[in-house]
Amino acid sequence: MKKDRHKKILDLIKENAISTQEELASALNQAGYNVTQATVSRDIRELNLTKTTADGIPRYVVFQGDDSNLSKKYIRVLKDGFVNMNMAQNILVIKTVPGMAMAVCAALDAMHLYEIVGTIAGDDTIMCALRSVEDTKNLMSKLYDILK
Repeated sequence: MKKDRHKKILDLIKENAISTQEELASALNQAGYNVTQATVSRDIRELNLTKTTADGIPRYVVFQGDDSNLSKKYIRVLKDGFVNMNMAQNILVIKTVPGMAMAVCAALDAMHLYEIVGTIAGDDTIMCALRSVEDTKNLMSKLYDILK
């Protein structure tokens, strides 16, 4: 069942500009797959989907990168989606363009930044748990340098 659902997801994102988990869940339910948002979220992660913007419209695509250009691609995703960030002790809250938080969060995770213990992404907000207040300040500085 999961294999069939994954194939259907790949077909759906190839044929349609699907930009949210809710849209994907709805399309899957219409196709006869009884899924929840949590299932769709896991499927997106397992299929290595990310969001890209084509003609100003965000949409899911399969992330296909070679290792030599991975960091450049992650930086591009970060720059494309970033709006601002604020710290609350050892929590860093990053605001993104609507619909881009998951892609930016995946990019941050893939960068394997020491300071980050874990991340959670919504639609336009990412919460990063960091090791300490000092690590939060250091990470903010790193991210501002990357975003220049």
